Amino acid sequence: METLIPTINRLQEVFLTVGAEVIQLPQIVVVGSQSSGKSSVLESLVGRDFLPRGSGIVTRRPLVLQLVNVAPLQDRLKLENGNGVKQNAQNSHPGVKAEEWGTFLHCKNQIFTDFKDIRQEIEAETDRTSGENKGISPEPIYLKIFSPKVLNLTLVDLPGITKVPVGDQPEDIEAQVQEMILSFISNPNSLILAVSPANSDLATSDALKLAREVDPDGRRTLLVVSKLDLMDAGTDALEVLLGRVIPVRLGIIGVVNRSQHDINTQKSLEDTMRDEQAFLQRYYPSLASRAGSRYLAKTLSRLLMHHIRDCLPDLKTRVTVLSAQYQARLNSYGQPVEDHSATLLQIVTKFASDYCNTIEGTARHIQTSELCGGARICYIFHETFGRTLQSIDPLGGLSDLDILTAIRNATGPRPALFVPEVSFELLVKRQIKRLEEPSLRCVELVHEELQRIIQHCSSFSTQELLRFPKLHDSIVEVVTGLLRKRLPITNEMVHNLVAIELAYINTKHPDFTDAAQVSASVNSQQAEAVDGGKRWKNEKVADEKVAGFGSPSKGQAINLLDTAVPVARKLSAREQRDCEVIQRLIKCYFLIVRKSIQDSVPKTVMHFLVNFVKEHLQSELVGQLYKQKLLQELLIESQDTAQQRTEVAQMLEALKKANNIISEIRETHLW
Repeated sequence: METLIPTINRLQEVFLTVGAEVIQLPQIVVVGSQSSGKSSVLESLVGRDFLPRGSGIVTRRPLVLQLVNVAPLQDRLKLENGNGVKQNAQNSHPGVKAEEWGTFLHCKNQIFTDFKDIRQEIEAETDRTSGENKGISPEPIYLKIFSPKVLNLTLVDLPGITKVPVGDQPEDIEAQVQEMILSFISNPNSLILAVSPANSDLATSDALKLAREVDPDGRRTLLVVSKLDLMDAGTDALEVLLGRVIPVRLGIIGVVNRSQHDINTQKSLEDTMRDEQAFLQRYYPSLASRAGSRYLAKTLSRLLMHHIRDCLPDLKTRVTVLSAQYQARLNSYGQPVEDHSATLLQIVTKFASDYCNTIEGTARHIQTSELCGGARICYIFHETFGRTLQSIDPLGGLSDLDILTAIRNATGPRPALFVPEVSFELLVKRQIKRLEEPSLRCVELVHEELQRIIQHCSSFSTQELLRFPKLHDSIVEVVTGLLRKRLPITNEMVHNLVAIELAYINTKHPDFTDAAQVSASVNSQQAEAVDGGKRWKNEKVADEKVAGFGSPSKGQAINLLDTAVPVARKLSAREQRDCEVIQRLIKCYFLIVRKSIQDSVPKTVMHFLVNFVKEHLQSELVGQLYKQKLLQELLIESQDTAQQRTEVAQMLEALKKANNIISEIRETHLW
């Protein structure tokens, strides 16, 4: 059990070398208001004066204090001078000729044997990062004190809780201090040492209030009631110390701090502890054995050891899991490039393979949030493009007057006995032309999806590609250029598909069934024309009157070319019949062409764009990038990748050391 706290100290040193906060180690966090006696409590645990003193906020940076129990100097000297005698494992500075000393993490290889120098170094290091204007900083100071008079402990001294800014302190100093304190005590592996003076109401204790926020059950909180000797005459803290006012699960310990007069007269801590015991025996005889600084040190050491024992299994599991995660991350960054040619070919081949697999639907990384690759192209063909074509009305944009105008224009100066075929061709071509725009839009959508696949493969295909920004950009440029070259070719072929349909209107198409019915209708019209010449003449006269071609009024000169053609009028029976015939023919033939376009456009896009890119992608990449003068330039790693690889490697090394340190503890030593 005695080795647990030194083990945690070693783990803390290991992770400090990499600046890692991924492991939350067990430690004791000291919390209290300004002038609550925190500094005096800590100095009583060490037995020496070493903390800065003054008015206002003095502790302005977290102080991580490791207390290491070592053998007395004479015993250490005997061990060092003895032949074949194994040195004490706790004596990490065998050359130090001092009874007590301290070291700082930021002052490597420097040993402080004078505790006044330790105080000055704390003040100087605080001013270095926090300035001299009473500002605070969350960056900790790490101090380790070696002494035969201390028990193994790890404590964190935090700035005192303050309410009002002093001097040049920011207006939100209270919020800053509370945020810093909460960041430390929120660690579930930490014990909270709440310090509250006896001469203030415990119900208003800021330290207990913050502790309750993160530890509502009180499983991690120990209360220290300081300044027992400063209570008003006739009052005592017996009820508080017995837990009858506010119960605290880990206990309540009362202590007597040095007064300012004692500090000014440099009263020794040994004398202070002697007077403390005398005070407790006199005023709290029933609690004297369970109060005081010495009892507090033993209690903290015991609680911390048991807490470490409880946290150790989870800590070991955490280290193991993180080791596997960081090993995977390190593998993803790859090794520094040695063979540039082989590396380039490997990356290009992998990218081309993943690009094609994404189109085919066989990629390893399949998205579940949206369609991509070949699935998206299929959706464009059969849903987007298909629905767009189906939504086009075969007769959209054609009015009866447009059809009549086309019929009349097709007959020239001669009245028609039947519906001219030229008018049908003229009108159906106009409708077929409407299929070109959605067909070209289909090509554009597929082209955009092929562009999106580039980014998809860049993100998921290989981490190697992300290591080399210039190579990544070059691959994107080459593939984009290939797609850009194929786009106009594909557009031209789709344009030709529509042009082919416009070039020849095949009225003998086997699916053009309405043509026979129209032919029979035309023969019927011819027969009617022979027998009904007079009726036709009457209808013609009626038509001319309706159209405004009647005899002009006397005295009026009319220019026939300026006479407006009516926008809408009632059609005669013959005109209605002619319009219906043309509409039926246009609709029937348009559906035939639409079906053909709906089938041929996807095939054209696949052949001239998608499949061509799949087949020529790798050769295009190799041809454009595999050049000796480009190899060195393309395979330059990004600074972020190199830095991250170094950081991950250091963290992995720290985790391996931590795992070895934890493994040294046998399970039999935990109980």
